[in-house]
Amino acid sequence: MSLSTHVLDTSRGVPATGVEVTLERSDGDGWTVLTEGRTDGDGRIGDLVTEGELTSGVHRLTFATAGYCDRSGVTCFFPEVIVTFAVTAPDEHHHVPLLLSPFGYSTYRGS
Repeated sequence: MSLSTHVLDTSRGVPATGVEVTLERSDGDGWTVLTEGRTDGDGRIGDLVTEGELTSGVHRLTFATAGYCDRSGVTCFFPEVIVTFAVTAPDEHHHVPLLLSPFGYSTYRGS
């Protein structure tokens, strides 16, 4: 189906706007960029890929967090966050959010 993400700044309690996100797929020898996007005013990217574009296999989202931290005036211990995940049911919607703070982050498979 599709893939979406949402970045929340948990230290400030606000969406992380303007975070650059890159989606890649493992091709066995390296990574192929599928798409790039930037979080909106609500910290979301609704459709990184749309129906039929997500395939089974290992993918990763790279969140370029340094720019967001700089704009927000906060310390950035993690200048980028890479979340690697396996798609086993490409016919289902996948939502991979990022909860971000200056010295930590968390992620999970959402709905």
